[in-house]
This record gives sequence, C-alpha cells and structure tokens, in this order.
Amino acid sequence: MTTQAMLPEPNGTPRRDDAPALVPPLKGLASPWRVATRAVATIWGNKKARLGIILLGVFVLLAVFAPLIAPYGASDNGFGRNQPGSAAHWFGTTAAGEDVLSQVIFGARISVLVGLIAGALSTLIAVLVGLSWGYVRGPVADVVNFIVNLFLVIPGLPLMIVVAAYLQGGGLTMIIFVVVITGWAWGARVLRSQTQSLRGRDFVTAAQFAGEGSWRIVFREILPNMTSLIAGSFFGAATAAILAEAGLSFLGIGDTTTVSWGSMLFWAQNSNAILLGQWVLLFAPGLCIALLATSLTLINFGVDGLSNPRLREGAGR
Repeated sequence: MTTQAMLPEPNGTPRRDDAPALVPPLKGLASPWRVATRAVATIWGNKKARLGIILLGVFVLLAVFAPLIAPYGASDNGFGRNQPGSAAHWFGTTAAGEDVLSQVIFGARISVLVGLIAGALSTLIAVLVGLSWGYVRGPVADVVNFIVNLFLVIPGLPLMIVVAAYLQGGGLTMIIFVVVITGWAWGARVLRSQTQSLRGRDFVTAAQFAGEGSWRIVFREILPNMTSLIAGSFFGAATAAILAEAGLSFLGIGDTTTVSWGSMLFWAQNSNAILLGQWVLLFAPGLCIALLATSLTLINFGVDGLSNPRLREGAGR
C-alpha cells in the first residue's frame, strides 16, 4: 500500500496531492455587446434583410436630411400648375403649383416617424399585456382575454375611421394614437401564447422556487427568450402603422395640411391628376409607401433567423 504525500497549503495546513483543485472561473461568456453583434451579423447575413436595411436606410436619410436634399420647400407654391416633368421640376408640379419631388422627399418624414413611433408604442403595449396575460391566471386573465378578443373582432379600418373622425384636427399625434389603439391586440395574443409555452420551463420553475416575484420572472427570465419575436412584432406593427397613416390621409381623415405621401394621394385624387396626365402624382408616393413597407417586411426575414437557425442563409452548408 503506497502512502500519498502530504503537501502543505500556503497557510501551513497539509493537504493530499490528489485533492481536487479549485475550478477556475468560466471565461468567454457572451456579453450583451457580443450578443447584439451576433444578432446584427445574422440579420445582415440574410440577403433579403440586407436589401430591406438598405431601403430603410435610404428613407431614413431622406427624412432626416429632407431640407438639404429637396430642391424646394414642401409648401412652396410659386410655380406653374400641373406642369410636366422638366429640368427644374423632375416630377412636375401639383395643381397648387408645388414641386412634386420636394413633396415626395418631405413626405418620407411623416411615414418614417409614424412607423417608428406607432410601431414602438404598439409593441410596448403588446409586450406588457401579452407577457402579463400569459403568466397570470384567474379572473384577471379572463378580463384581459375579453378585451383583447374585442379589439381583434372589431374590424381595424372602420375602427380607425371612427376614432380618427371623432378626434378630427388632432394632427400627427391623433394618427399615432389611432394606429396604436387599433394595432396592439394581435401582437399581445402572439406574445401571450409564447409566454404560456415558456411558463412551464425548468428555469421558470427554478426561479419560482428561489422566491423571485412574478414581475421579475416575467421580465428577467421570460422576456429575454422572446427578443426575436418582439422584434418581429415591432416590424409588423411599424408596417401596419405606415399603411394605416397613408390610408387615413388618403381618405381625408388625417391632417391634409401636412405634407405626407397619403395627403399627396388625397390631393392628387381631388385634382383629377390621372385625367390631366399627372400620373406621377399618384405613382411616386404610392411607390414610396410600398417600398418602405417592403423594406420592413424584408428585415423581418432576418429577424426570423435569430430564433430559427433553419431560416438562416447558409445554415444547410
């Protein structure tokens, strides 16, 4: 029988040479910056999402630098009426003597602003309602279920028309409010379903046994596992907000004195632009609305790849 050497510790206490050594701390844990970088790289690696980011970046630049890019002011009406395209006015002029190209550039401000703000507010309400609704049980959940189903059953466009007509004259704030009120319910239901799926996982059960409160479990344990779903909900809500703002302005319910793509369509219809050969008055803003909505939809393809590796381009290779 062999005797094992007794090695002294630094404090003088002997220890066996086969005693387990202290495990060094783990290194290389993913930091928030590394996670964010990886997410951006995943989205940029998707060709569709890359095209959407480029399109969205163009519209954002137009919105931010509109006074520097536009050849004239949005409301300058000192030009000839219903003029065709020329070197001075590439897209021609409106029936009120305004430059169409300048209005298209300035109109990007309203659509981008409404899309980002209304999309963010709708997503925020959907996250708060969906996560709370999916985690709690009892009468409170039944009440929230009734309210959400009520907003889902009511047709969105008639509800927006009624609310916007009642709040006539509210300007851009009224448009954002109407879009948010009518656009949060669908996202809340999707997030509620995912929350119910995560509620029974082991890490949630462990947090409950550890004595963590309900709000901490919802927003510290469950919420980080739904990042890609929330991002997709935001892009969907922003797309719906852009289309809703354009639709309300085209119907004349929004602020028609503000230059936006929807108000351009409204005034082009009132001035019979098609009959006068001014088809660009309808085509230019309509194309911009379609491209901006398409850019957000394309980015959503890359966001889907964050939660589903099978959707990532090159995953099979």
